[in-house]
Amino acid sequence: MQQRQLGQTGLSVSSIGLGCVTFGREIDRRTSLDILDYAARSGVSLLDTAAAYGDGASEEILGEWLGGCGLRNRPVVMTKVAPPLTPEHVVASVEASRRRLRLNCLDVLLLHQPDPIAPIEPTLEVLNQLVRDGKVRHLGGSNFSAAQLRTILDIQARRGLARMAVVQPIYNLVHREIETDLLPLCSQEGLGVVTYSPLGAGFLTGKYTPNGAIPPGTRFDIKPGHQSIYFSENGFRILTDLRSESERTGTPMIRLALAWVFRQPGIASVLVGARTPAHLDQALAAAEIRR
Repeated sequence: MQQRQLGQTGLSVSSIGLGCVTFGREIDRRTSLDILDYAARSGVSLLDTAAAYGDGASEEILGEWLGGCGLRNRPVVMTKVAPPLTPEHVVASVEASRRRLRLNCLDVLLLHQPDPIAPIEPTLEVLNQLVRDGKVRHLGGSNFSAAQLRTILDIQARRGLARMAVVQPIYNLVHREIETDLLPLCSQEGLGVVTYSPLGAGFLTGKYTPNGAIPPGTRFDIKPGHQSIYFSENGFRILTDLRSESERTGTPMIRLALAWVFRQPGIASVLVGARTPAHLDQALAAAEIRR
C-alpha cells in the first residue's frame, strides 16, 4: 500500500487508515482484534481512535492489540480528546488515553471538535505542555473550519506554542466543503490532512432511497444527526450519478466512491471503518482504481 508523508510531522502513513470507531461499540473485542490483524497484514499504518468511541472501549481494544502485535514498526496511532476542552479535562483525557492505549507518548492527539464555551488559549497552552512533557508528539484538530484553524495557528505562532500539524475533516462526494478553504490553508501551512467518512456514513453505498426507511443498526440509525447532510436533493442527485457510473463500468458504487476520495490531491490518508475484514477489502480494491 502506498505510504505518504503526514504533513511536516515526519510520520509516514498509509493512504488508507483504519478508523476504529466501531470497536467495542458496533463489533466485539474478538472481531476488532481480527480486523486489526488483517489491516496490519494489508499494509495499513495509521489507526484512528478517540476517547469518546465506546466510552474508551475502542482505545482499550487497540491498546490490547498494540501490546501483543509484535510488529517491529507499529502503526501510527491517532486519538482525540472531546469537549469540554478545559485544561483540566484535556490533561485527564490524555492520561486516560495513554493508559488505555498502553502508550507513553501519543503519536497524534486531535481536539475532537471545537468547544464553543471553553476559551481556546488555555487549551493550547496545556497542549503545548503535553508536547514538552513528551506525552504527545503532534497536535491537530478534527471538524475545525478553516477560520477556526487559522485562529489557532495565529495564536500558537504568536505565543511560541507547539503547532497544529494535522487536521481531520469529513470529505466525500457529497460533503466537499473543505475544497474551498481548508485544503488550501493546509497546503499553505504544511498541515497533514486525514479525511473520514468517504462513504458518507454509508449513504454512498446506494442502500438508501428518498422515501425509504432507515434500517435499524445502520450509522444513520445510530447517529441520526448525519441524515441532514446527505438526505437532500443534492445528495440523492449525486447518488443517482454514482449509480449510473457503476452500471456503466460494472464497478460497485462503494469502490467508485472510495476511489474518488483516494485520488484527490492534498490528502495524506483516508480513514475507512470496518465491521468485518471484507469491508477493508473494498477499500483496498478501490485504491487500485486509477480512472
